[in-house]
Amino acid sequence: MKPEKKEKFYSLPVEDIIQKYRTSYDGLSSTQVRRLQMEYGENKLSAGHHKTYLEMFIEQFKDFMIIVLLAAALIAGLIAHEWTDAVIILAVVILNAIFGVFQESKAENAIEALKNMATPKARVKRDGDIQEIDSTDLVPGDIVVLEAGDIVPADLRLYETSTLKIEESSLTGESIPVQKLGTTITEPNVALGDQKDMAFSGTNVTFGRGTGIVVSTGMNTEIGQIASMISENDDTTTPLQRNLSQLGKVLTYIILAISALIFLIGMVKNDANWIDMLIVAISIAVAAIPEGLPAIVTIILALGTQKLSKRNAIIRKLPAVETLGSTDIIGSDKTGTLTLNQMTVEKVYTDRQLLDSDVGLDQQDMTLRIMNFANDSQIQADGTLLGDPTETALIKFGQKNDFFIQDELKITPRVNDLPFDSDRKMMTSINQFGDNAYLVMTKGAPDEILKRCNQYLQGNELHDLTEEDQKDILDVNNDLAKQALRVLGFAYKVIDEMPSPINSDTIENDLVFAGMVGMIDPERPEAKAAVAEAKQAGIRTIMITGDHQVTAQAIATRLGIISENANEAVISGSQLSQMSDEELDQNVEQYSVYARVNPADKVRIVKAWQSKNKVVAMTGDGVNDAPALKAADIGIGMGINGTEVSKNASDMVLADDNFATIVHAIKEGRKVFANIQKSIQYLMSANLGEVLTLFVLTIMGWDILAPVQLLWINLVTDTFPAIALGVEPTEKGIMKEKPRGRNSTFFSGGVFPAIIYQGIIEGLITLGVYYWALNFPVHTDYAMIHHDAQTMAYVTLGLIQLFHAFNVKSFSKSIFQQNIFANKTFNWAIVVSLILLGVTILVPGFNQMFHVTQLNLSQWGVVVLGGILMVVIVEFVKLFQRVFSRKGN
Repeated sequence: MKPEKKEKFYSLPVEDIIQKYRTSYDGLSSTQVRRLQMEYGENKLSAGHHKTYLEMFIEQFKDFMIIVLLAAALIAGLIAHEWTDAVIILAVVILNAIFGVFQESKAENAIEALKNMATPKARVKRDGDIQEIDSTDLVPGDIVVLEAGDIVPADLRLYETSTLKIEESSLTGESIPVQKLGTTITEPNVALGDQKDMAFSGTNVTFGRGTGIVVSTGMNTEIGQIASMISENDDTTTPLQRNLSQLGKVLTYIILAISALIFLIGMVKNDANWIDMLIVAISIAVAAIPEGLPAIVTIILALGTQKLSKRNAIIRKLPAVETLGSTDIIGSDKTGTLTLNQMTVEKVYTDRQLLDSDVGLDQQDMTLRIMNFANDSQIQADGTLLGDPTETALIKFGQKNDFFIQDELKITPRVNDLPFDSDRKMMTSINQFGDNAYLVMTKGAPDEILKRCNQYLQGNELHDLTEEDQKDILDVNNDLAKQALRVLGFAYKVIDEMPSPINSDTIENDLVFAGMVGMIDPERPEAKAAVAEAKQAGIRTIMITGDHQVTAQAIATRLGIISENANEAVISGSQLSQMSDEELDQNVEQYSVYARVNPADKVRIVKAWQSKNKVVAMTGDGVNDAPALKAADIGIGMGINGTEVSKNASDMVLADDNFATIVHAIKEGRKVFANIQKSIQYLMSANLGEVLTLFVLTIMGWDILAPVQLLWINLVTDTFPAIALGVEPTEKGIMKEKPRGRNSTFFSGGVFPAIIYQGIIEGLITLGVYYWALNFPVHTDYAMIHHDAQTMAYVTLGLIQLFHAFNVKSFSKSIFQQNIFANKTFNWAIVVSLILLGVTILVPGFNQMFHVTQLNLSQWGVVVLGGILMVVIVEFVKLFQRVFSRKGN
């Protein structure tokens, strides 16, 4: 069922909702349930259309480069009868297709993970009785009863609550459980996290009880809207995929043009047989198509993936490695990504002094004691803490100061309490204190606590609390609040006997003010350095969170995302909702913090940055992040605290939830792109040299190289060094360069001119050696002279490429400015390629297979000189480029 437009149930009176669904406080009747199930369907998420493996396999062959390779295989096999060539090409294509299917099938689990979040059972009122039913049977109008530990089974409009708290961080991004109320919200536009009279499907009840009316089920729930956005957002085409597609098209046009031209020249100039010229054209195609390119790119990406996994970055989709390197914007969730996702005591105000949390407190400090006693956290046998994150943080702070509440309760046990409620904004614990006294300890909002105090504690002495004292304490409270700290106040008194009745009026009065704590979900220690390093690399970090604006701004300031008092750089979800998509596209660059946003806002923000031609990486750990993760150029999920939904929607998952790992991954991504560029520069210049050689040989009427010779060069002397170039070490200063941008290609940064001039040099040297062999022969027989020349051209072409591989290690640096033997894989690749090339000449059995002759010492000298000459010429060109670049600066 397609999701309907969301109604603002939070602002509707309960009676209106009861009337809308024709229900009552006693629940629906069985007859009504059947009718509503027919109308609304089951309460579950739609799986959408799942591609079959066959559909995914066929789609792999829609890529332009793959089509080119298939055409080459067809021509090579059926017409040129080069079956080895055809089989190798087909094997590469099929392996790539199988790998693509494997990756795509893994990536289609986001909605399935959402479906698994639903609770299997729900307690409802039907026909006047409470029943336990499958949550899939729920319908709008059902009355659902919630208790601590439940997962909310559908979107509910609450009307009865008793200290009900629901943890919604996976949906809203806010780390603190929300206190829910049964009263109607009157404001017209309220953010999801502020809809306190609503309970949302898939969230967790952490405390208290509540009752509500089901207002949305299945795909119409908030989580259903997210599932819909995930299914509607098409997978983003990565820069790598666009580059390879563009490269395939360019190659196709070049191949067709050159092959047709040579075919015509041969027919007209040489009056050749059309079948012979077709074989020549096929040879050109074999030379021009880099058969191993898709496999080489895949191998380079896979090697990058392995390296990243060792740095706790798990790549789910291979192209994401390269996409990382082009990142302009990191859109980061706050909770759990930039912060630790755990409330932590940061400031303590006790004995009328404001202290940092790392200053040790005495175990008898009254502020320390109250925060632990007036606390409902439960400590498990293994030491695990259960309860509200704020309260568990206070227990941890006590343990840090060697105060262990479980031991203290044996001496001063709790005998009664007054639970927290939103009207009083406080809670109180009453504990036995000696034989004939009770210790009353209260925790809550400082301003409310102070209203009930008439004394304060300082230096183990009690002092009257004056108006001036209250003002001083509230000033400290306000200063802490401005730092986005959540402030709790603590007070106590000792009584001789238990009053009757026990309520707020009889207990929470005439208190002694002890102190306050300021708490926050703190930023990760390494996040600030990571943000700074990203900034140095020209990458802008923005915060996109469901948390409050003040909190988000404070954390962003502390991390260096925005400067102090940069209010103009912060925008809230309500402000965002007032903007059209066009207005957001125009103004998005002025904002660095987006607070109190909903899932749809996150997608809008990502797309607005993409409209500025920026490559966007989005991090997140919650269900609410999943649509934006999928819409981004690269989605980055959290492996520890992330939901399965966010991980399945991601391209990369951080195994350590460490923001700094993203920067390491970006560095690796830049290296991968640079190395792919090196491989492409190497392959394309080599192929251009081959094509130029064949073109001139055809025009001159000389013997062209045999297809088997070209195939051997392409698959041996080309492929091994090209793969080895993919694991070249990172060049210095790579993280001081600006992002290359969405429109950059593998030919950007001067690579295309380098391919042209280097290909021409390769071709000219090869032709020069061929010409030398014709004019300075070692045989007198015409056929042998040309056979020797063909052999020398073949070996020269192979050696040139092996020598040239050293040139390509750096685009501008001299090979004498770097440790050219640092890459052991490259060293072995050159040695193996050299041996395989030499085998075809030096081993007699291979001579006939490769149509070559044995060369004497002088001929080998000319061939080796040709290979060395390639290095010398490129070194001079690089020197000129460096000198010209310095003059330009």
